[in-house]
Amino acid sequence: MTRASAVLALAAASRVAALTWNPTAWLSRRTHEPRSTYIAAQTIWIPTDVYQGDTFFDQFDFFNYSDPTNGLVNYVNRDVAMRNDNPLAYVDNDQAVIRVDNWSWLGSGQHRDSVRLESKTTYDGGLFIMDVEHAPTGCAVWPAYWTLGRAEQWPGAGEIDIIEGVHNNQHDQVTWHTSAGCTLTDPGNFSGTAIHNNCEANVVGGCGIVDWSSSSFGATFNSYGGGVYAMRWDNSSIDIWFFYRATVPQDIVQGNPKPTYQNWGRPSASLSNLNCDLKKYFRKHAIIINITLCGDWAGNTYQADGCSGSCNDRVMDPGNMDNATWVINSLRVYQPRTLEGLMSGALDLGSSRDAALVTAATSLALFAW
Repeated sequence: MTRASAVLALAAASRVAALTWNPTAWLSRRTHEPRSTYIAAQTIWIPTDVYQGDTFFDQFDFFNYSDPTNGLVNYVNRDVAMRNDNPLAYVDNDQAVIRVDNWSWLGSGQHRDSVRLESKTTYDGGLFIMDVEHAPTGCAVWPAYWTLGRAEQWPGAGEIDIIEGVHNNQHDQVTWHTSAGCTLTDPGNFSGTAIHNNCEANVVGGCGIVDWSSSSFGATFNSYGGGVYAMRWDNSSIDIWFFYRATVPQDIVQGNPKPTYQNWGRPSASLSNLNCDLKKYFRKHAIIINITLCGDWAGNTYQADGCSGSCNDRVMDPGNMDNATWVINSLRVYQPRTLEGLMSGALDLGSSRDAALVTAATSLALFAW
């Protein structure tokens, strides 16, 4: 018997005991011999890592090296980032705040202090749900929430850019970066627009999909109170959904996510295994959250995106960095488990009481792993 089956059996035994507490009432409701009811296999999502509140930063390393994307930032270590005087990373009212220095005037060409977090845990799949109240925005600003393969040198183990954009963009761009041989299937099961199909990082910079919702990035996203980005990654597909605040599904709010197309609709972006062996191209990923300035993308598109002056000059003025801030409510990682088994005794799945029993057994199973 699996552990989940044992939990179900235990819950069933508790139910029988509850029914026999009043023998007369039990007999009046059950005039036939109790039977066993088989609960068909169902996938539940177990929370394995919760990045939230006072322990949020304890689960990350602070990247303290030169920016690989050539941004005008100094990525500072934990001690500097979390200092008492003008911290760049701190928890306020249970929210994790990550920001760029917005008080120091700089000389031409100087780099501004910023933060890049990398999770201590690596992942080969799962369900990743990040609730963001405010994301960095503004000319010269290039924020990202992404995952990066640690199994071998980039891009051998892949990269998934979940939230990324520059300047005053209003649309999120999801991008996958791989070694040669992975292709985005288009048309596919996603609502966004594919901009490249070849995912090879060293040829076209990866395969990408733009979410045309005006609330998926930038100032509009922030004005709506942010929202939730969810990524479900398994061997069949890597699906990414975005929900602005008023549309976040209740199963996410209640901590019992059901990431199916029936529940959540089509994802904004999806990379299927039809033309890409996901197990081969994406391995041992760390979660990364960072803010850089200018650099390879934002620096090269600065004036084309309608920003005035030069990117370097804009970085010098701290007043331009007031909106270069992440405010994160939580980041939760779930892993799938299959729950099935026999429940002893008569069971009416149409009744609210027996349906509640199955829910309770499922909840108990959450603590069994």
